[in-house]
Amino acid sequence: MATDLVPGSRFYERWFLPVGRFVFAPLFWLLGPIRVKGAALVPKTGGLLIVANHRSDFDPIAVQYACPRAMHYMSKRELFDIRVLGPLIRHLNCFPVERDSADRGALKFAIKLLEAGEAVTVFPEGRISESGELLPLKSGVALIARSTGSPVICCGLRGTERIVPYGSVLPRPSWGRARVTWGEPRRFAKHDEAEAIMGWIEHELRTLGVPHDE
Repeated sequence: MATDLVPGSRFYERWFLPVGRFVFAPLFWLLGPIRVKGAALVPKTGGLLIVANHRSDFDPIAVQYACPRAMHYMSKRELFDIRVLGPLIRHLNCFPVERDSADRGALKFAIKLLEAGEAVTVFPEGRISESGELLPLKSGVALIARSTGSPVICCGLRGTERIVPYGSVLPRPSWGRARVTWGEPRRFAKHDEAEAIMGWIEHELRTLGVPHDE
């Protein structure tokens, strides 16, 4: 159970998330409206690995807004050292990862969450893209993808940098140009090559999330 892995996880899923959706709905409408496409493709139960491109600090909120189920997030370790913010994001289903390194602890924890039937969101670029172009992807996501047999679904983000621009912390309206697009889920086996998995993920993210807004 996720409650054994992440204290407060069920509180987030059963209380914070539904209440938050209701309370913040007007704010999301004012900041967007955020357009969501393909949410019906997201498996409603069981382990699920969500892979998204990264254009803004607003991205984790945008992915959860567009996702019909609660998620856990892999977030950079530095955030957990900040007073108040660190304990808060732990209760919001975030867990730390050491960027620019093969953080096996974070990878193993993500796999345990998937095995427990949870949804885990990963931004494989490892950092926000200042230009909006897809950065090189960290191959650790391939290890997670083939370790449990859980479906993998890609989530393309566009225009989220209009809500919280690079280097800023203050949100602003995107005037309808923020979009979240889900792809088709796919399963991988333990014998699948990491290069093939990463090639599929890169193609999905480029197709769903990288083109600039029309």
